[in-house]
Amino acid sequence: MTKKHLLSRPGSVVFYILSVVLCVSCCRVAFCATTGDLYDSRLDKGLFNTEPYSYLLMETAREDGTGAHELLSQAKRYSPDLPLVYFELAKEDLSLSGQGIFEGLDYFRQGIRAYGRNFWWEFTLAGLLYAGLTLSLALSLLIVLIVRLVMDGGLVLHDAAEDKRRLIILAVPVILSFFGPIALIAGVFFLVGLYFKRENKVVVYVSLLFFLLSPVLLIIGEKFFSAPSADLRAVVAVNEGKDNEFALWVSKGRSDFASRFSYALALKRGGLYQEAIDAYKGLTDRSFGQDPRVLTNLGNAYYANGDREAAMDSYRKSIEIRPRPAALYDLSQLYREALDFAKGDEYFQEAARLDRAAISRFTATAGLTPNRFVVDETLPISALWAYAMAKGGWSFGAFPIIEIIIALAATAAYYVLNRNVRYRAHSCKRCGAIFCSRCSRTLTWGETCPRCYRSLIKIEGVDSRERIAGLLSIHQSQARRRKIAKALSYAVPGVGQIYSGRILSGLLYLWLFLFGGLLAILGGVSPAALAPFNHGWIAPPAIAFMVFVYIISVFNLKRRISRGWL
Repeated sequence: MTKKHLLSRPGSVVFYILSVVLCVSCCRVAFCATTGDLYDSRLDKGLFNTEPYSYLLMETAREDGTGAHELLSQAKRYSPDLPLVYFELAKEDLSLSGQGIFEGLDYFRQGIRAYGRNFWWEFTLAGLLYAGLTLSLALSLLIVLIVRLVMDGGLVLHDAAEDKRRLIILAVPVILSFFGPIALIAGVFFLVGLYFKRENKVVVYVSLLFFLLSPVLLIIGEKFFSAPSADLRAVVAVNEGKDNEFALWVSKGRSDFASRFSYALALKRGGLYQEAIDAYKGLTDRSFGQDPRVLTNLGNAYYANGDREAAMDSYRKSIEIRPRPAALYDLSQLYREALDFAKGDEYFQEAARLDRAAISRFTATAGLTPNRFVVDETLPISALWAYAMAKGGWSFGAFPIIEIIIALAATAAYYVLNRNVRYRAHSCKRCGAIFCSRCSRTLTWGETCPRCYRSLIKIEGVDSRERIAGLLSIHQSQARRRKIAKALSYAVPGVGQIYSGRILSGLLYLWLFLFGGLLAILGGVSPAALAPFNHGWIAPPAIAFMVFVYIISVFNLKRRISRGWL
């Protein structure tokens, strides 16, 4: 009977619908059974994170709106340390109801906390923040330099024309330009910074310090954004319970503690117990000292190999050095297995007092296999960070050392010149005209040019028409400067302050604003070598931060102008 004829009969329609429902139910049961077997089999190997499968479940949840929460919950079960799972659950459960808001915020909080348990997500987030801070500072200094070069460039040329010896200072940016764009920015700041007032000179020292630290900043940036080494990926995979096979291939024969520790752990999880015992014994010699984590895992390898007495002795040695939840829990398990429940409960309760959350995680995945009956120690996130930062070394070549010497010399030279240069050109606070005591042949008063001095202060002996014309010119000049400052402040926060002479405060506003903007842009971009780590959740708070900085900057400028800033 064809499908058309089948659907033409009412009884057959009911039968057809029931058949489809039964098939779907059977597929769902088979799917759950398969995934359940996968989950248990990985736990038997000591692997408690299955991120690729969790990503697949999240992608399926985006397409299947009806069963999204169930799929996401399963993804969380497979990868409890994956922040993205919690962010997806937050979006799924967030609603306008009180319960929906509470559940959404709670999942978001759990996602933030999961960063502390997932090295690659924490590492890439730190790289994002680092890139945002350094790039925004470099852009901010460049914008400050452009604005102040327009404002103060005439002062430099005026002094060079009045005193030919000042031409030597013009050579500083030219020399520093050979060391790159950051050095060129610092060199021009050296030049125009001689005309900065009071606290604004801090900006010059910031630019010189940025130049001084640029070799170190580049080395750190390379560690964040270059492709991770196979050694690092293997160590992280083992210690975060994601994979063992890669470490067995990569970490064998390595001499550093992290690789040897991870290799021994991979051997034990893979069932090579005697090899794991030998590897852990090699980590207890004088070169590495007595590490309680090593002794705990050595005890686990002994237990898996059938030597319970040696395992208990290793646990006790670990506890003598420093009591840790894993060693206490493992010792309690062996006492309970020996039917000594009183002693087992004693050690279990002591472990729970040290870290109740860790004990809850241990018991949630407990089983009868060697990788689930006792719990292995793993390297903490801090140790993975130290290993990642140490890869590649911190040596400097001859060129960066020369760069550092030049930066220190430029800083010292700026300090000396700033204290000893007596005659400098000024920009009139009233009309903006450039003058100095040499060309005007008179003593200046309050950075006011001779013309404004005659019009505003020295009234005697000044023609009324000349005075009125001078006052109108000053008024127009100040009104024009106020309009420009407001327009610049509305365009980009901080630029109005920089234009008005409040360079340090303007730099802070500009830096914060650009930092938020870069976070919003870069947060949704995954480094090619570290995909798919996407921190798109950071864009909304970053944009809100930008709006806050924008409002504060504009309000600050308008209030200052109303009090006679310009």
